[in-house]
Amino acid sequence: MPARRPRLVSVASEELEQAFAELRRTLSLPGDYPAAAVAEAEHAARTVPVDPAASGLADLRDIEFLTIDPEGSTDLDQALHLERSPDGGAVLHYAIADIPAFVEPDGELDAETRRRGQTLYAADGSIPLHPHVLGQDAASLLPGLDRRAYVWRFALDDGARPLATTLTRAVIRSRRQWSYAEAQAAFDDGSAPPSITELSWFGHARRERESERGGASLNIPEVEIEVEDGGYRLRHRAIRPIEAWNAQVSLLTGMAAARIMLDGGVGILRTMPAADADDIAAFRAKTIAIGIPWRFDVPYGDYLGSLPGADAGALAIKDAAGALFRGAGYVAFDGEPPADPVQAAVGAPYAHTTAPIRRLIDRWSLVICEALANGREVPAWARESLPQLPKLMGRAIERANRLENESVDRVEAAVLKGHEGEIFRGTVLREHGDGARVQLSRPPSAITVPGLEAPPGTAVRVRLTSADVGAGEVAFAPVGT
Repeated sequence: MPARRPRLVSVASEELEQAFAELRRTLSLPGDYPAAAVAEAEHAARTVPVDPAASGLADLRDIEFLTIDPEGSTDLDQALHLERSPDGGAVLHYAIADIPAFVEPDGELDAETRRRGQTLYAADGSIPLHPHVLGQDAASLLPGLDRRAYVWRFALDDGARPLATTLTRAVIRSRRQWSYAEAQAAFDDGSAPPSITELSWFGHARRERESERGGASLNIPEVEIEVEDGGYRLRHRAIRPIEAWNAQVSLLTGMAAARIMLDGGVGILRTMPAADADDIAAFRAKTIAIGIPWRFDVPYGDYLGSLPGADAGALAIKDAAGALFRGAGYVAFDGEPPADPVQAAVGAPYAHTTAPIRRLIDRWSLVICEALANGREVPAWARESLPQLPKLMGRAIERANRLENESVDRVEAAVLKGHEGEIFRGTVLREHGDGARVQLSRPPSAITVPGLEAPPGTAVRVRLTSADVGAGEVAFAPVGT
């Protein structure tokens, strides 16, 4: 008997809203911004100079920057301009929002951002790192407005390798805000401006450099919560080419920041240890068992990039590959550099420096790099507080991950509730305890099925036995073939 195709629609229920509210309490998520911190932010928004003459900043408003972000974003951290050179290379300008100008060290706003660590994206509304007056207004690189920014300038060769790098504090003006969907459509139909058109060249060239370094981009489709007509649903969102190309701009900048800090003897890196030989051997054996073997003469990143997107076996392989990307953390140093400064997935030393509106640590990276790049002393406040950052960021990331995962769990349970007894199709990802981890076809959920014995990549059918929205828990049982 074929499995029925359950009718899964978006859900909006009082039970789900209560579950989200309880999750906020359980995770001790921040509430409204403290009045004193908001007052500081409002004062900074009014008084921090933006005019080049008044601020003493470089005037780079003639560069035709643009931003590319998710639909509806207003907290715009980055703007770019990419222009090819007659010799086949290019000049890349990458502007990063100048949040440090608006946050007084050791003030109320600084203290609150350290407590928050990063912007949190909850299903029932985001929780910003900075008050809206800064993060979505005065500091955001909104189009048509003069904005302060740290501007990275990369002179690139014909393989998008940096030949020279500078970092300048400046005033810029973005010409247009593009969503990823708009930018991809314009690239596809040939109507995009040069900065977007040339991202294809840049992205492919930088991907080749990534392969040479031994880095890898996993690019697994994201499971995200979508708000639809007042309700919620889950969907798999594939990564568009323009997003992957744009991500390479941030990667290049993060590697440049790491190199500046290592050369200067002070900073904070995002690190990840390389996978050990036993884990690599186990992963290679799994690819052989699934039937898409990873050959010894193919670099890891190239192998992952070659996997067929819709193939069930490829899905299981990508899930297994995620186990090799483990142990990421932050390492602060002042004097002696870290013994192992490399971020293994990047294949080079790397630092977070391109999202200061949404991530605390980037404020330090920008301030440190700008000082070192221009031959000045690193500000004392940044140097002295460096040792605190790994713990602050570790706590923030743990909370963000729990929020994301447990929000998805609750929407998943709400979508499935009422479908108990129905049969669902899926693909086995891996063994899990006394059962298996299974990726459902619809909804796009990864679930655990006790008692299911099947190798990774196997197509299976499972029956929903229960769905608890408040706890964010669902239960499935295997169905005989």
